[in-house]
Amino acid sequence: MDGDPAGMNLSQQSSSMEVKEDMDTKSESEHQPSKDALIDISFCGSTPLLWKVSDMKRCRSVGVIGALVGSLARQPRQNVRLGRPLELLQEEALLLEDTNTAAASLQAQDCGDERHSEAVRQYEAGLESSYKEQCALALEDKKTVLRRIMNEKENGTDNSGNAIRDRLNALDQAFRFPWPAMAVQLCTARAGFSHCPEERSFHSTDWPMPRDERLNTRFCVYRDLRNKGFYLTSAGKFGGDFLVYPGDPLRFHAHFIALCISMDEELPLCDILAIARLGSNVKKTVLLCSPRNRSETGKDESVEGDVVYSSLQWSSML
Repeated sequence: MDGDPAGMNLSQQSSSMEVKEDMDTKSESEHQPSKDALIDISFCGSTPLLWKVSDMKRCRSVGVIGALVGSLARQPRQNVRLGRPLELLQEEALLLEDTNTAAASLQAQDCGDERHSEAVRQYEAGLESSYKEQCALALEDKKTVLRRIMNEKENGTDNSGNAIRDRLNALDQAFRFPWPAMAVQLCTARAGFSHCPEERSFHSTDWPMPRDERLNTRFCVYRDLRNKGFYLTSAGKFGGDFLVYPGDPLRFHAHFIALCISMDEELPLCDILAIARLGSNVKKTVLLCSPRNRSETGKDESVEGDVVYSSLQWSSML
């Protein structure tokens, strides 16, 4: 029996296309980070930072917003549009750590004080060498300017050329190049998005961060509101702890200003009135958020719904 050549060609083409699609899918899956991979949190001092775009996307997908604080490589001097790294709140980093979503990127302290002292000495020696080089260049520029002026005076009718010649001869002893005028090169055009090993060891910090009573209160409120589906950002410019959004901050305005206070904390009446008036001016409702009492161990054992919320709104009296 004779087969259909056209049908055989079509079947071969379809099978080859399926093999190609499987290979493309496999290659894409190899390049994409696994969903089970932990988010890499770096530190600058005690500030949590994210450098990888994939980590920033994963944080956004779980409701952690953060704030971009880095300058753009091609426009380092403008501050309207910012780039990596993404700075996280302490509460955001703790939430990622508690949910086993992130891990701190720490480097073993394999270098002691002697190595740091040697690095400091090398840095200071480099500054001193650069200062001497710039002093020589500045002195030569100054001499070039005086020689040009002296030549112009000698060609003219003015007799002030002798004074300029004396000034030029005494310039070697009288010239002083101020240290603050020294130029320092900042490598921003091709700056990387991660610290070098020496900087990582210098910027590393302990994890988890020491949690005092204030941080425990803020974290308990942050976790409870996040579990309820709200998005939170810092509210420092509004006099509170968090701005509470009903959805992604790119799509919604904040509805609440959360102020975290413990149950035992006393808040003066004038402060309550000031907070309520501020919320009215920015058209937001102020939330007084107080976690319930904790155990004697100091660890919060609260679960979702274990925070008491009181709303404040300013209303005029008739």
